[in-house]
Amino acid sequence: MNKFRKWLTLSLMISVFSIVVVLALTIDPTTIDAILHIRYEYFFAAAALHAFSYVILGIRTKFMCKALGYELNSLRSIEIAISGTLAAAVTPSSAGGEPLRIHLLHQNRIPIGRATSVVFCERLLDAILLLAAAPFALYIFRDILSNYKFDTLFVLADVLIISIILLFLYGMWKPEHRRAFMHAVVYRIAGILGKRTDTSLSLVLERLDSELEQFHNSVWLFLTKGRRGLLCGLICTLLSWTVEYTMLPIILIGLNQNPSIIIAFAAQVLLSIFMVLPATPGASGVAELGATPLFSVFVTSSLLGITVVAWRALTFYMNILVGSFVSAKILKDTELIRKLVG
Repeated sequence: MNKFRKWLTLSLMISVFSIVVVLALTIDPTTIDAILHIRYEYFFAAAALHAFSYVILGIRTKFMCKALGYELNSLRSIEIAISGTLAAAVTPSSAGGEPLRIHLLHQNRIPIGRATSVVFCERLLDAILLLAAAPFALYIFRDILSNYKFDTLFVLADVLIISIILLFLYGMWKPEHRRAFMHAVVYRIAGILGKRTDTSLSLVLERLDSELEQFHNSVWLFLTKGRRGLLCGLICTLLSWTVEYTMLPIILIGLNQNPSIIIAFAAQVLLSIFMVLPATPGASGVAELGATPLFSVFVTSSLLGITVVAWRALTFYMNILVGSFVSAKILKDTELIRKLVG
């Protein structure tokens, strides 16, 4: 818990500092006038859309679990999705959300291997969608992003995503190599922790092999009998990203702007890829400072800082607030169940 608080504090500090910098560079006398004429109903509509995205992500998890033969309560699946956004907000590349969701799925009597396959396939669907959209986004921004630094960062993010997908496919094709690699990792960690005993390691490796087998079988099940669940997951993924990307145009309408939806979507696709690079917890700083030059293409300079603040408030701070509330509820429910069972 102390480590979580440190990551959260660091994430918030970086984000707040970045926002202050962006505001300091973009606020001018016309900004105040724009703030006085904000149409707040559009900001509430954007917040409602983001809340709806939680529901979509929860339904996606429910469908994909059902494809593997496990029934998950709709409310619980939404709670798991929301809790994952909190962990993602305080870890680099949003990587912390996946282990937490796997743990919570396992608490709902889904084997770790199966839970891992569900969460990994969800992440894979996100990556495939971003990779498919990236060429179109780059085409739209081809004249704007002539700076080689931007090109390099986007290429690195693409390479990272593609490498993960290729490693996953190779692991499915050669499971014995994946098993040998994971064993090597366990031995390495055991050596660092000073717990390298044959008895304890044999138990860990036996459990690891069992979960890897569950994961392997689950993924193949998705590709064979569970194709319907995978298709539902893909539809939910597409709907989720569409809802998320629609928030920015709505925010701009609330600022009395007339945004280009296509350009706004393209900018967010590139920013999403950029944020994959493991840099800061929750991509704090990276998101704000990365969004500023991208959004400047279709947002006037006087409104740029306000736009970035409003967008980040929904995509980051709202995740922390709602995620904290739901996570506290889950922990309370878990403690209550333990007391009843005990």
